[in-house]
Amino acid sequence: MKLDTDSIRKSIREFEINSAESLEQFRLKYVSRKGKVAELFSKMGTLAAEERAAAGKVLNELKNEAQSRFDQAKIDLESNLSTERAASDDITLQAPARPVGSHHPLTLTLEEIKRVFYRLGFSIAEGPEIEDDFHNFTSLNFPPEHPARDMQDTFYIHKDEHQIDKDLLLRTHTSPVQIRKMLEQRPPIRSIMPGRVYRNESVTYKSYFLFHQVEALYVDKNVNFAELKETLVMLAEMVFNRKVEYRLRPSFFPFTEPSLEMDIWWEQPGKPGKWLEILGAGMVHPNVLKSVDIDPEVYSGFALGMGVERMASLRYGIDDIRIFYDNDVRFLEQFQ
Repeated sequence: MKLDTDSIRKSIREFEINSAESLEQFRLKYVSRKGKVAELFSKMGTLAAEERAAAGKVLNELKNEAQSRFDQAKIDLESNLSTERAASDDITLQAPARPVGSHHPLTLTLEEIKRVFYRLGFSIAEGPEIEDDFHNFTSLNFPPEHPARDMQDTFYIHKDEHQIDKDLLLRTHTSPVQIRKMLEQRPPIRSIMPGRVYRNESVTYKSYFLFHQVEALYVDKNVNFAELKETLVMLAEMVFNRKVEYRLRPSFFPFTEPSLEMDIWWEQPGKPGKWLEILGAGMVHPNVLKSVDIDPEVYSGFALGMGVERMASLRYGIDDIRIFYDNDVRFLEQFQ
């Protein structure tokens, strides 16, 4: 039995393709899985065994020729269409507006906080997001049994599928950068430490496993609590660009003593005013200074830390922290 390839080859070569419709007709007739060429392949089983090799070679050549004709015709049609459009375009018309990106509200807030600290005389220090136990806990006066070390609060790094390395973790605050700064530079030190931090927390409207902090450190001779208070007030008024009503409450942090939290009175239209916490601070604990070989009898200092998400929420009236990480264009394009 002989397959009728000659007539199909002739019709492939003579088929007139001059439009998108005729191109599609050609594809359906010769290139598709139900086309004439595919139909010939389905008849290979009817040939004698000694004929199949030669027939297969002929059919593959026919298939390639049909595909090449289709591909070239498609290119020619698209080229002609492009030329026709170019000839009819009015080059005096204004180009359509292109979508423009924008800064993320967290970036805008962080940059504003940086500018405020620049004006207060602080430099910027950065460090790794994967930390060890010494920099993240021990040097900051966290006792071995402190609950922050538990896996419920900390992301530890796995050595392998079954074993956890309790000495490697994702930093839970940017305070380790303070330790690194004090180890590499002798006082006076006046720096801020911005960056991402990680805690093993449930995702809710007011908490997330990833967030951003800005911490500040000032170490020198004769640094006192009055300087800390003055810095906090100036910082709050410069970030919110207005006079603020504030209060300082006693608190506890392992790495500062005494420690405090700062609240500001916050009012919104149509809502009753309330006190909102904006940061924690305190005088650097003598044990922290000793851990980096700085004599607490000669030097003293203060440290403070704030959440960028909290500041951004207050600045822009956002009441759900999760929206910062949803990448919803409708939300982001409001910050052009």
